[in-house]
Amino acid sequence: MSKTGKVLRTIAIVAMGLTAVFTVLSGVGTACVAWNADKYGKAFAMFVPFMPIYQNLVYTMTLAGIAGVAATYGLVRSDRWAYWGSVIILAIGLIAAGVQMYYTSTLKGVSFFQTPPTSMRFYVTFLTLVFFLVLRVGGLRNLVDFTAPWGKSGGKTAAGGLAAFVGGILILTVPAWAGASHTPDGYNLVYVFAVPLMVSGALLTLTGITCLAMAAMGVSPRRVLDTMRRRVRTAFSPAK
Repeated sequence: MSKTGKVLRTIAIVAMGLTAVFTVLSGVGTACVAWNADKYGKAFAMFVPFMPIYQNLVYTMTLAGIAGVAATYGLVRSDRWAYWGSVIILAIGLIAAGVQMYYTSTLKGVSFFQTPPTSMRFYVTFLTLVFFLVLRVGGLRNLVDFTAPWGKSGGKTAAGGLAAFVGGILILTVPAWAGASHTPDGYNLVYVFAVPLMVSGALLTLTGITCLAMAAMGVSPRRVLDTMRRRVRTAFSPAK
């Protein structure tokens, strides 16, 4: 595969990973409305009759996000199902975002596109889906092969590491970009999930940095894991 093909392939993987993490976070974030709208006073009172709809959206988005993470991993591994699996998952996520935007805009009496952070997820998902579909048009179809081996240049490790790093940064910055729409009566509800967000975001970011460093040094993660396994076996094996 050409260098341009690898770059486009990496961009697609990073975009898919970003969208998947965004979708999972949206599913978790919508839970406050889906199950607790009746506990937050007038700011969320209009959502109470529609809580079952939002609960179904939470299930859909969370499952789609988890499936998106699996698809991202499949793209890194060059699995044959990963490309079309990603397209289907993105389409489901886009529809779910559109449905949520419709209900939120209607209940709040605002424009369909003035529904952050759901509108942000809609844009990200839409752009990622369009990018994936464009890669199947004309010469790009032959230029970008998601099932081709990456070779020995560390492209797989770099692509996976970059996707993990971007996803980790997205998680760590949730209070900043989601806080405005989750602050009834001056309290940012995002901080209810502060510990899991910070821990998972930090781990994902560090994993990404580690993979990028390994790719730069030409070290294979599998080789590192194999070495660690051998040392563990040696350390715990009975002395002869």
